[in-house]
Amino acid sequence: MVTEACKKNHVTVNGLVAKPSKEVFPTDKITFRKDQITQIITVLDIPENRVSAKLVDIYRRNDTSAEAYQHLELLKLSKEHYRKNGTGRPTKKDRRDIDEFGNEIKNEEP
Repeated sequence: MVTEACKKNHVTVNGLVAKPSKEVFPTDKITFRKDQITQIITVLDIPENRVSAKLVDIYRRNDTSAEAYQHLELLKLSKEHYRKNGTGRPTKKDRRDIDEFGNEIKNEEP
């Protein structure tokens, strides 16, 4: 999966497009898109041997902003209220409900 993303130029290391064989070093910043969020990972250290997925967080730091994750939550909420195909245009009442839902979310943000 990561190899395919590199081949499609979706992964950058320190601002440069990365190939699948690109070596990374401590302090490198890796940027990629996942779940409609541009994520930024900083490499803290390189392990001597392979490690389990639970231990990977020791060697990296996630520098993705909290706003990006909030945006993802809003996208998930909006999909719950998405109209099914073939149901036609929203009625006036549906439109008011959608607007009201959007206003509630905006009012909750600090």
